[in-house]
Amino acid sequence: MTASPKPLNWGVLGCARITRRGLIPGIAGSSGSRLVAIGSRDMTTAKAWADEFSIPRAYGSYDEVLNDPEVQAVYIPLPNELHRPWAERAADAGKHVLCEKPLALDAEDAEAMVAHCQRKGVILMEAFMWPHQPRTAAIRRIVDSKAIGDLRLIRSSFSFPIDPTDWRLDPKRGGGALWDVGCYGVSTARLYARAEPISILARAHFSVSGVDMSLATTLEFPDGVLAQIDCSFEQPFRCVYELVGTKGVIEVPSAYLPPEHPTAIQRIDDGDPLSTDAPQTLTFDGRNQYASMVDAFALSVEQGKLVDPAEDGLAQMKTLEAILKSANTGR
Repeated sequence: MTASPKPLNWGVLGCARITRRGLIPGIAGSSGSRLVAIGSRDMTTAKAWADEFSIPRAYGSYDEVLNDPEVQAVYIPLPNELHRPWAERAADAGKHVLCEKPLALDAEDAEAMVAHCQRKGVILMEAFMWPHQPRTAAIRRIVDSKAIGDLRLIRSSFSFPIDPTDWRLDPKRGGGALWDVGCYGVSTARLYARAEPISILARAHFSVSGVDMSLATTLEFPDGVLAQIDCSFEQPFRCVYELVGTKGVIEVPSAYLPPEHPTAIQRIDDGDPLSTDAPQTLTFDGRNQYASMVDAFALSVEQGKLVDPAEDGLAQMKTLEAILKSANTGR
């Protein structure tokens, strides 16, 4: 990914955990972006973060970040129910928007966000970092080359046990395993299938509050591609996806949280059931995936449109909503 030749000045709305471990290192490792302002509802917190990360300006409100004339783009890591209002306020202020996943509470909100940002002439991008990994780009090339034959199955599992007091268990705030971690598997399926699903079947175990704690779904795509995705807030940590073709398989461990030296395992079927050929370990560039995402966003701003594999999140949100509807209705 070639970064924008012009530096992009960023502001951050909120001191969320994902900002510390994701976007701040990503901006620091990017090819030209700069973090110039951070805002919090608590000025003391904003000042502490500004001091820790050498951010020039700290603000005690999100509006002050939007009113900063030097800020060109903002990152929104706020809880899901706050994505739409602050994305639209950022667009009103003429700021480009990188919004945490999932983009919105539902497809209707997502459609309104996309339309609002288009009217205001700003870029809106959903902050999925994993498609921007060098590993992801390399594996897409392998799949497109037919090295594993025609793609037939995409499998993804992402789960971890959640703290029972976590806000992501509140249905009014867009809680649930699908919205939080299952969305990665859906993104994986859509990216490698290079299409939108044509049919969906899902089942889930729901909490007393009504959020999906464990969910499994099967998606059917054009050209004979199927996807099986499972996610959970009540199972041990798992983070893997697998691509199965007519001639081979690629398994991707630590799929969405890659280590310093990312790998994948490729197995090719030579047609001999007694074959002793060992699987091949593939190694990849370990560049920070958030830095790659920041560069992709900057390039999108420079070109005035989202560049592959970036997307605004609307199609993703429509699929997530359909999956949850199937899980709730059994249809």
